[in-house]
Amino acid sequence: MPSLVATVPAAKSADALCHYQNKLKYEADCWDTHESLKKKPHDFVLLDVRAPSLYLESHVPGALNLPHGKMIKRNMAPWPANTLFIVYCAGPHCNGADKAAIRLAELGRPVKIMIGGMAGWADEGFEYAFGKDPGQING
Repeated sequence: MPSLVATVPAAKSADALCHYQNKLKYEADCWDTHESLKKKPHDFVLLDVRAPSLYLESHVPGALNLPHGKMIKRNMAPWPANTLFIVYCAGPHCNGADKAAIRLAELGRPVKIMIGGMAGWADEGFEYAFGKDPGQING
């Protein structure tokens, strides 16, 4: 009798390769985001999609606050159409980043989710910014 893990067989290697390569089209992790924020100019816009009150308490340095409910054509107009947006929310227990990704995709905007969100950022031991100022990564 196979274990619970092996009850469903693993995908064929070619299928697994395609699946995991495709995941990277939709996701960025906290480490890569942190390292990319150190470089200037940035080739993406980082959006904290949580409520403004939570953003004021703490946020990823360099992130702008734009709750997913405010992602409408008029509010996205300041950025060129090909701007890549990286969105995050509280963490794996929150679907705000998914909702933001849907809204941006519906507007024809390139988007990825920063997996882990604020919880993932904390797990990596990265510093936060506070208040209205987006702040920036030091180092």
